[in-house]
Parts: sequence; C-alpha cells; structure tokens
Amino acid sequence: MPEPAKKTASAFTKKPKTTEVVEGDTAVFEAETEKTGIKVKWQRAGAEMFENEKYIIKAEGNKHSLTINNIGREDDATYAVIAGSSKVKFDLKVKEPEKSEAVLPTEAVCTPMVSESPTPAETQPAECSKSSEVPAPAPEAQPELPLDPVGLFVTRPQDGEVTVGGNITFTCKVAGASMLKKPSVKWFKGKWMDLGSKVGKHLQLHDSYDRNNKVYIYEMHIIQAKMTYAGGYRCEVSTKDKFDSCNFSLIVHEAPATGDMDIRTAFRRTSLVGGGRRMPAACHSAEGHEDGAELDFSALLKKRDEPKTESQPDVDVWDILRRAPPSEYEKIAFQYGITDLRGMLKRLKRIKKEEKKSTAFLQKLDPAYQVDKGQKIKLMVELANPDAEVKWLKNGQEIQVSGSKYIFEAVGNKRILTINHCSLADDAAYQCVVDEEKSFTELFVKEPPILISHPLEDQVVMVGERVEFECEVSEEGAAVKWEKDGIELKREETFKYRFKKDGKKHYLIINESTKEDSGHYTVKTNGGESVAELIIQEKKLEVYQSIADLTVRARDQAVFKCEVSDENVKGIWLKNGKEVIPDERIKISHIGRIHKLTIDDVTPEDEADYSFVPEGFAYNLSAKLRFLEIKIDFVPRQEPPKIHLDFMGQAAPDTIVVVAGNKLRLDVPISGDPIPTVIWQKVNKNSCNVLSNAESMDSPDSSSDLRNESKLLSETEGRVRVEMHEDHCIFIIEGAEKPDEGVYRVTVKNPAGEDKADITVKVIDVPDPPEAPKIIDVGEDYCTVQWQPPKYDGGQPILGYILERKKKKSYRWMRLNFDLLKELSYEAKRMIEGVVYEMRLYAVNSIGMSRPSPASQPFMPIAPPSEPTHLTVEDISDSTVTLKWRPPERIGAGGLDGYNVEYCKEGSTEWVPALQDLTERTSALIKDLVTGDKLYFRVRAINLAGESEPALTKEPVTIQEILQRPKFWLPRYLRQTLVKKVGETINIVIPFQGKPRPKVTWTKDGQTLDAKEVGIRNSTTDTILFIRKAEQHHSGTYEVEVQIENMNDKVAITMQIMDKPGPPQNVKIIDVWGFNVALEWKPPQDDGNAQISGYTIQKADKKTMEWYTVFDHYRRTNCVVSDLIMGNEYYFRVFSENLCGLSETAATTKTPAYIQKTGAIYKPPSYKEHDFSEAPKFTHPLVSRSVISGYNATLSCAVRGSPKPKIFWYKNKADLSGDAKYRMFSKQGVLTLEIRKPSPFDGGFYTCKAVNECGEAEIECRLDVRGGVGAGI
Repeated sequence: MPEPAKKTASAFTKKPKTTEVVEGDTAVFEAETEKTGIKVKWQRAGAEMFENEKYIIKAEGNKHSLTINNIGREDDATYAVIAGSSKVKFDLKVKEPEKSEAVLPTEAVCTPMVSESPTPAETQPAECSKSSEVPAPAPEAQPELPLDPVGLFVTRPQDGEVTVGGNITFTCKVAGASMLKKPSVKWFKGKWMDLGSKVGKHLQLHDSYDRNNKVYIYEMHIIQAKMTYAGGYRCEVSTKDKFDSCNFSLIVHEAPATGDMDIRTAFRRTSLVGGGRRMPAACHSAEGHEDGAELDFSALLKKRDEPKTESQPDVDVWDILRRAPPSEYEKIAFQYGITDLRGMLKRLKRIKKEEKKSTAFLQKLDPAYQVDKGQKIKLMVELANPDAEVKWLKNGQEIQVSGSKYIFEAVGNKRILTINHCSLADDAAYQCVVDEEKSFTELFVKEPPILISHPLEDQVVMVGERVEFECEVSEEGAAVKWEKDGIELKREETFKYRFKKDGKKHYLIINESTKEDSGHYTVKTNGGESVAELIIQEKKLEVYQSIADLTVRARDQAVFKCEVSDENVKGIWLKNGKEVIPDERIKISHIGRIHKLTIDDVTPEDEADYSFVPEGFAYNLSAKLRFLEIKIDFVPRQEPPKIHLDFMGQAAPDTIVVVAGNKLRLDVPISGDPIPTVIWQKVNKNSCNVLSNAESMDSPDSSSDLRNESKLLSETEGRVRVEMHEDHCIFIIEGAEKPDEGVYRVTVKNPAGEDKADITVKVIDVPDPPEAPKIIDVGEDYCTVQWQPPKYDGGQPILGYILERKKKKSYRWMRLNFDLLKELSYEAKRMIEGVVYEMRLYAVNSIGMSRPSPASQPFMPIAPPSEPTHLTVEDISDSTVTLKWRPPERIGAGGLDGYNVEYCKEGSTEWVPALQDLTERTSALIKDLVTGDKLYFRVRAINLAGESEPALTKEPVTIQEILQRPKFWLPRYLRQTLVKKVGETINIVIPFQGKPRPKVTWTKDGQTLDAKEVGIRNSTTDTILFIRKAEQHHSGTYEVEVQIENMNDKVAITMQIMDKPGPPQNVKIIDVWGFNVALEWKPPQDDGNAQISGYTIQKADKKTMEWYTVFDHYRRTNCVVSDLIMGNEYYFRVFSENLCGLSETAATTKTPAYIQKTGAIYKPPSYKEHDFSEAPKFTHPLVSRSVISGYNATLSCAVRGSPKPKIFWYKNKADLSGDAKYRMFSKQGVLTLEIRKPSPFDGGFYTCKAVNECGEAEIECRLDVRGGVGAGI
C-alpha cells in the first residue's frame, strides 16, 4: 500500500500551460511524458475529448499535442491532460478582437434585474449580456453609479425589489489590475448566514473575469423568490492584505391574489422581515425567530381589494431610540421586544448628544465612523463661512501635516481630512475646531477576520511517531486556538503539545504519539475553523513475501529473500538458532522492505535451517537449505538418457509455483552416454515452443521468450533460456509473467534412446484493482460502502480488502480498517457531517496487495433533522385550528426544506395531510375542519436526508370555539400619564383577549371620539388609537371598553399634550444701583399645558444689541443682574421654559437701565434698617408619588427663610441623615431627596423639616413602590 503522506511523482516532464488567444485564432498545447507508449487522454471541462475537424490530437513517441482550430467564446474553459495517475490542468482564455474604439476602464454596474417569470433566460442580468446580437443602449439610458474610490469594489450591489416567483440578480465588480491572485468573495444573508453552502434550486453564484477592463465580476442569482428571501444581505471581498464589504437589501412583494385575503398575512411580525420563517437551504438564520416582535394588525383594516402588501424593511432600534423622547422608551421596548432597556439607555446616553444650532457649521461630523484596517477614511464638514480657518484634533492634540498619512483639503465651504492606511493607532476621538465651536466624532478601526486559507488534513500514524498538523491563515502573526475533541489545548508541564508559528503558517506538533492522542483536532480563528482527524495505529508488521526452501549444488549460490511492510524494520538472520555473522562468502543486505541473505560457494556445512527475526516483533520467518550431492558412478557406454526428477528420494512435484516478477530456476539432473541432447517445449493446445541447446548452437542469433514461436533462445541470452551442463540442465525464466504459465516438456535424446518429463509452472501475482466502490447508504456520520471482487484474483484466493477514505479537496488517504474485510460491504463511521468524502479500496491475496481502485463518487454524510419542538395549539374556531411550533434543535448540514403537517381522527390510524405542500413557516392554519371532531396533529421536519420524527399533540383537540372572557393587557407606559408634544404622532396599541371577537368602544371624557381627528383601528387581539398631529385639545382621559355579551373590561388612559409656553408678562426694572439692576416679571399667561420649569434672562448693550444669557433655568420671578459696565445702557428680556423648551418669544423691558459713572455724587437716603429675618416656609410642597422598584426616585420641594434654614429628612419619623441609600441636595432653595433603587420596603411617609432661628416648618408626602421590571403586564 502506498504511504499516505507521499505524493506520486508526475508522469510529465513537460506540462501544458494556460494560454490566452484572440477569438478566431488557433491554440496549440504540448506535453511530454517520461516514457514512451503511455496512453494520454485530453479533457475539456471534465469530459474526454476526441479528434475531429476542430480538435487535432497527435502523439509521437513521448511527445503529445492538442490543437484547437477556429477558437470561439465557447472554448473558454478548463482543460486537462491525463497520463496514468497524473493529471495536469490548464486554462484557455479567449479574448475579443481589438476594436478601434476606446474601451472604458470600468463598466456601468449591473443593477438588480427582476423578472416576473422564472425562465432560465431571465436569470442573467440584461445589462451584463455580452451577446453581440443585442445592441448596447445609448449612454443616456444607462445611469452610471458612483465608483468606490476607497474599497476593493469598483461597483457595489444595489438594493432590489422582486415579486414572489420572480428572479433577481445582484452583481458586484472588483478591480483586479493590481491583484496577483483572485480575490475571495462571500455572500451573506443577515449577519452570519453564509450563502456559499446553500447553492441549489433557488440560489446560484457565478463569477467571471473581464480581461479587457481587468475586473472580476461576481453575481448572485435568486430564482423563484419567496417572501422569506426578503431582508438585508452583505457581500464581502478579501485579498491577501485587504478586506471590504457592502450591505444591500431585497424587498419581496406578494403576488396578486384573486381569492380571499389570507388572514395570516395580517398577523405578520413588523420587526422581522420574512415573518420569522427560514429561507430553505439558503437563508436559515437565528434572526428568524418570531419571539419579541409586535404583531401588526393594521393590515386587517385596509381595503380588501388591495391585493398587494409590501414587506416591512429592517428597522434600526438604535436610531429609533436616539430620535425618540424619553417618554416613549418603554413603548419602543415593548414594541421591539427589548429586554435590557436600562443597559441600552446607558449606552445611548454616552453616544447621544443634543445638537445645538451651530453658527459655524452647516454640516457637522457624524457621531461615529468605522473603517477597515489598512483602508482610508474621509472626515468632512461644511462651514457657514468659506474663509474660516479650521483645526483638526486627535485625542485633543492638533494633527500636523506629516507625509501622506493625513491629507487636508478645502473645497468651497467643505473641509476634508483624509486618513490613509488606517491602523489601530488611528482608533481615537477627532475634533474639527472653527473659532470656539467644535464638532466631535469617533473613529473605529475594524480588523478584518482571520481566514483559514489552507485547512488541516487528516493523518494516520503509528504509535510513537511524530505528528505535525499544519494550517495557513490569511494574516501574519494572527492568534489561533487549537482544540482536541472540543477541549482547548495548552502547553502542559510535560510539553506534550508544541505550538509553532512561521509567518502565516501555524503548526501543532506531537513528538511521540500515543493511542490517547487519536481524535478530531480543530484550529479556530475569528473568521473560521478547520477540523482534521488523527488516527494512531498500533505497529503491525505484514509479510509480503516469506523466505522459501532452497536446494543447491556445490559451489552454487544460495539466496534467501523476504519482504515486509515496514522499510524501517531491521532484523537478524539465524542459522540453526545462532546468529549469522557476515563475511566474504556470506553477505546480509537490507534495501527498503527487502532483506537478503546471500551464501556464495555453497558447501555441505551450509545445509541448515535459516530464520529471519524482525527486530521488535515476536515472530520469525524460516526456511531450509538443502545441499545437493552428485554421485558419479561408472556408466557403461551407450546408456539411454534418463531424466532424474525424483532425485534425493523425493517425488517430483506436479506443479511449480512462482511469484510474478521473481526468477524461476529449475535444475533437472540427466544421465546418458553419450551426453544427450536436451529439448524444452511449452505444450499448448495450438502449438508448442521448442527450446534446444543444440538449436541454439546452430542458430546463435535466434533469441526470444516462450511467447514468440519464430525464434529460439540461445544458451546465454533472453529472458527465458536453457543452460546445459554435463550431468544436468537448467531452465531459467527471469521475471516471471502471467503468459509464462503452462506445461513445459523436457526431452533428452542420444543414440541409445530418449526420455521425456512434463513440468507444470503456475505464475501467481497480486490481484487486479477492484472497480470503484459504490455508496449505498449515507447517515449523519457514517456511510455504507459496497464493492465487487476484482476480475482477476492473481491466481490465489482473495483474503480480504482494505478500505481508505479522504476528503474531496485533500490529497491524503486514510486507512479505515486494520484487519482485512472479508465481506463485500462495510459501514464506515466517524465522519464529519457536511464534509464531502471519497472512498477507494485494495484487494489482498497471499502474494500482496493490489493497486488502489478508482475513487468512488463524492458523497456527503447528512442526516434528517430532529423533530420540531414546542408544538402547541395557538387558536381554535368552529372550522379551523392554528398550530405553532419551533424549529428542530438539530438541523444539520442538509438544511431544512420545510414542514409537513398532518391530522388524524381519534380512534383512527389514517393520517391526512393538512396542507397540500410543505410549509416553511413555523405556524399553520388548518381550514375546513368538521365542528365537534376530535383530532390529533403532528408535524415533521423534512430535508434532503428525509423526514424527522414527528412532533405530536399529547391530547386530541376538539374543533369547537372556546368562550374567552374579555380582558385588556395594558402596557406599562400607559398606566401613567402619557405626555406628548404638539405636532407629534400618537399611536397607542392596547392588546386584549376575548372570544368570540369582542366589541371595542372608545370615549374621551365620556364623549364619543371624532373620527375626523382620531383614528381607531380594531383587530381580533388589539385596538389602536392613532392621531397624526397632536394638539393641546387632545389632552384628557380616554376610556376604551371591550364587551362580549354581558361581559366587559374597561381601562382609562390619561393623555397630556404640551406645547412651548408663552412669554412672561410685565417685565420691568425695579431698581438700579451701582453695577446692579433688579428685574421683576409675572408668569406667562399660557404655560403650554405643562408646568413652568424656569426662566432664561438675557441682557443686551444698547450700542450693539447683542444678547447674552445671564441666568438660565432660573425658577423665581425676580432677579438681580450684576457686574454691569458703568456708562452703558442695558435692555433685558426674559424667556419662559417648560418640558417642551423655551418660549418662542421673550418679554423685553420697555426702557433701558442706565449704569451711572462713578464721578457722579450720590447721597443715599437714610433708611430705617429692615429686619430680613423670616421663619422657614415651603413655597413648593412635596408631592406623593408612585414609583417602580429598581429605578432611582427623587422627592423635591422648595423652601425659603432667613437665615438659611437647616434641612432634615425623615421616613416614617426616622432620621435619614446617616443612611447611605439616600442622597440629599439643596440648590437655590430647591430641596431634593434621591432614593437609590428603591424596593417595596422603601415605601412610606417621607417628611422634610426646615429649622432656623425664627422657627421651623414641616411638609410630608407618601411614596409607593410598585413591583419591578419583571412583573407581568
């Protein structure tokens, strides 16, 4: 058997090479073989080629050639030349004839082309057709898309739309002018689903190379599109040191329907495109689960004559939270199934910045940018002043011009910073500074995934041998992880495993392997993994040829020879149990697997039992050497000749067996006087060959073997010859072959008479190789192999078979059985599901092992999926049942084609298909059932390998609608006042239950709603209130009631619509003294339906009238403006503020305030000293609150008093001063108590007490703490 680790040498000394020719020319490919007479085959695209007018095949000695005439576009393919087991591939590339017109460097991108019928001709994009019969459209008809100046893409795939059942093609182009090797392109659906392994009936991937423009073209064809194919896709291209990706989306429209509308389409999940279904064998993804998304019932309220509904696009929850007001956070969390709302809000708080209106920037930097490592990025801002100077900062340090790393550009009012060859050091915060204004952004540098370019290969070694696994990754210095049977390998104290890096190559080395090291070894990177199997075999020595007994005459040579399976095995020779010591006459040799003992000039003392003992193995090979002693007796003259085949008292053998390739030497003693003439003949049915020493003397030039009847052998020439001596003759066949087998007759003659004897010679050999084995059964990790015996068994019975396997793309064959297989079939196990394998076998007889059979057809171990899980009955009516289930836990490499739903009546064994075809959804609506029947339901998952075990309903289901009491499931955010701003959209969704369908009624403050202002949409499971633009008069209490017969449920929703407040009233200057001005005003007449939270006071010099803010968020209605400049006159204005923001206009003082200069003499009037002492008094009370457990809560009030009072907080009369759970704040008279993450235990009465010299004051409120986030709705 050939060593698995060695590759056979090529039979070619000269190989054909890839050639590029112009269309219409002739191409010639030449090859030379090592030996003459070898049969050579030529192939095109895997099919054998035969000579005709187009293809001319020539063979002269060891030179072979293939000529292709009148080359066309159809000849652009891969060719191969085969000689024996060597195969050389080469390409013929056909280019178009050169044209006089200049060729554009890049083509316009092929936009996704959609066809309504899935015909094969329409699967190719029309814009990309290279047929000369269709004229190219005018340049105006093809809008050119912008080329990519940074990435690898020349043009990127664009978003597309298709109708169910139609075809669509997405195309991308990659610049190949600077690439030495073809780039690697992968197509993904969603985030992680690789479409490369899902190619089949509905998905095809193609690639080509445009030699004129030096552009690689990659296409993805979607055939007979389904609704599940909608969603986001990604195309990734990678080369040795670059990486680029592009996102695009596909929208699938439903086909026009003529019948009734399917109610299930109205229950489509709005947050998941495709309704949580899995694209069969191409688009299965974990993103397809239905849990955590809101049901959209708005489709039920649309007109029934609208046959077409569009699938919802993917939504960005981060973008929705960033734009939404805080009051809608809980609603968004409920709508999109967000479970960690607090964590998302904390992260959002770090990245969300309120943009103030900028005077220096028309367009600021985006909050963040992302770029792949090694690529370049452009940061751009637009300025209001084209002449303004800008500074660029990185982590607070100004960026200086240095080489080509940073490039600063000014184009009009745009300022651009280009960062070339981005590295991890460029991952930082950047600022653009114009005067005193700044624009911030963050740059994230993404490292490309580490890909495995050369995978691991399976290995079979002996115990104690060195094992070395090798893989190659896409980047030098990358980190990899080694695992054995799922357990990570680390450097142990014994240093059993050694890990080695050499550039992109990584090695795992086991110096001395043991049986425990057998298993599956995995190397993992962040971009993929590779698995290989290691099999450790016990050392087992096989004897291919044993030593044979010898009978020799004096002075002749005796040679003992044996052949074993391991060429590294040494051994000793024994003579009658004692070691043979070599000398000048006795020689011992070891060449490869053959061991020889040669004895020259044999003497009677050499007759003995000889043995060969392999070193390290407990058995030996024995044979006997017999010495032939010739006695010379007196023979009278004229003695008739005699053939002595029974010499030494032994019977003559009927048949002499010789192994093919070995030498046959037959010594025949003869007697007679005078010396007789010896004639050898091969007795055949039709003729006989004569070999005579007398004839050879007469015809010295005649030499041939027994297969040629026209020539005779000379005494010393030829492969088959006769040597004549006085008392014996020797018949010799060098390198015995199968045709040498037969009956040989020896005849001796002299004048006294003649004698004859027949000797049968049988040539035995290794068997012929069997035919290619057949794979008759395939499972998850096994397959059943079957084969037929070889046509020729080598003359010996077949002892058994040896089976080997290998991965399709590997060159290493691995032996599967250590003991010979006696049967003609075998079940091979321990395979990896989803990997393509090939099988071959050897036939073994007593002589040895045949050459390997041809490889079997490639096959892949796959298994049916496991049964679907969580089969439940979701809804029942008088004639329908709705079932729901989850995908199987194990799907396997075969993917999932769909589900089969069946039902059976109670007491019956006949299962009836519930649906005509397989369904790809994880739910099914079964119609036209008989009311009152009791039915069992079962669901099976189906893939290429077959059906799974069924998932059954435990109890029979009675087909009868169940009465369900009406009840509302009010979302948490609607249990408190819903606050909205004027102009915002209000969309309230309230789920409820109840069967049969309940009646829903909405009222506001006891009055029926106006349908012109408020939209109401009801479905079987929820009701929606919709207001396009909210106004203040929409505020109030809304009540909704569901009723079924005499049962009902009712909930109330309080809505507050607020707007910006009006300006304050009667702003006037009370007093002016020194550098100070006292102002006073009254609250605004219109508070915008929200509490006034403060005021903003601004001042302006009368000379410039530029306004500057003095106070903001100021709570009182009077203030003192200080630090004014002498001699200037000032105007003042005041804005009011609530939760919506500042008022649109401000109240301005009518007259300016003049600040007198110090030169004027002022005599202050005498005032009676006023006592400002005042007992504490609460100006704003504590308000009782109800909060949610786990969220920080605050209690606030306002107090005044002089001198400043001391503040004390109490809970249920207990002082809180020393408790770390409570934090107390006091700012400008506003008192705040913060309770960190309250629990229901923190509920009770809280008291705030203010004390000073003039007295004290107390105020009290109640705090209720409700259940936490996990409480039910």
